[in-house]
Amino acid sequence: MPLSPVNLAHKLSQFSDYFNPRIIAELNGQQVKLVKFEGEFIWHKHDHEDELFMVLNGEFEMHFRDGIVTVRENEFLVVPRGIEHKPFARKEVAILLFEPSSTLNTGDRNHDFTRKQLESI
Repeated sequence: MPLSPVNLAHKLSQFSDYFNPRIIAELNGQQVKLVKFEGEFIWHKHDHEDELFMVLNGEFEMHFRDGIVTVRENEFLVVPRGIEHKPFARKEVAILLFEPSSTLNTGDRNHDFTRKQLESI
């Protein structure tokens, strides 16, 4: 099969729901995912995985127990394993996630936002 680039805008146009990551690629035990969200997620942590959040469109705040970091379009933030965090966006934001395939979106918490089976697009 010939290789071809992934068009992020096209992939983002394929869904409109929030807090439901989609897998767009896999490599070396890692997954590249897209997610959209608006509003508040839940406090959680990942004991064994680091997470990379890259903002494609919009901006969001990553809340930590000791402060808040704003991440804007064309910026990314790595949340180290074991650090409790909670994403929040005042307006819709589109995020590229890069994380191990074992990463559960709600980490150590089971919640309505938990997605155990992710769709590949």
